[in-house]
Amino acid sequence: MKKSTIAISFVIGAFIVSGCTATATGVQYIDEEKMGTSTPVTLGLDYEDINRASLKLVNSMLRSSYLEKMYENKKRREGKPLVLMISDFTNDTTQRLDIDQIVKKIRIALLNSGRFIVTTAVRAGGAEDRATYELRKLRKNEEFNQRTIAKKGTIIAPDLSLSGKIIQRVTELPNGKQRVDYYIQMSLTDTNSGLAFWEGEEVISKAGSDKSVPW
Repeated sequence: MKKSTIAISFVIGAFIVSGCTATATGVQYIDEEKMGTSTPVTLGLDYEDINRASLKLVNSMLRSSYLEKMYENKKRREGKPLVLMISDFTNDTTQRLDIDQIVKKIRIALLNSGRFIVTTAVRAGGAEDRATYELRKLRKNEEFNQRTIAKKGTIIAPDLSLSGKIIQRVTELPNGKQRVDYYIQMSLTDTNSGLAFWEGEEVISKAGSDKSVPW
């Protein structure tokens, strides 16, 4: 199967950063890839930062040879895409990032690739959508047609688990400025073996006045 990549320029279009993201005069990217291409308005993470990093991470994941083989095997056996569950996504920054909204956009991109179905019946910390379990409590309830209630053993277990973390590190520079590095990380784990077969990291680095705050 031809390896697929996916353009997700819209992925974090609704990305929300609540709290203080003060405009930092003189802020610049340190990344060689970004130098001279645009000028950031804040030392904090913004739409462009998250959008660019997510695009790279999702496309890197979809190019994984292990994922491609796993997908092809399941498609051949069952004619279905892989079932993905969302695990922990941690915000280790000083910004109040809307992690659920970021993850939702990444999920949409993965669903649109055609390789995944996302389960909401299980997630780290409990079911994302409790309706799957609440409806099963109606078994033996005479007010409901029991033929319309899901039978035991019908919930599909996930093949894969997606987790991630956003880390922030601040370093004071000798010239009176500060450097802020953001590490956006994701891991994809085979739930059958418990082994992470793909991991990706994108680093966003900025420098600006030490009087500016990255939050």
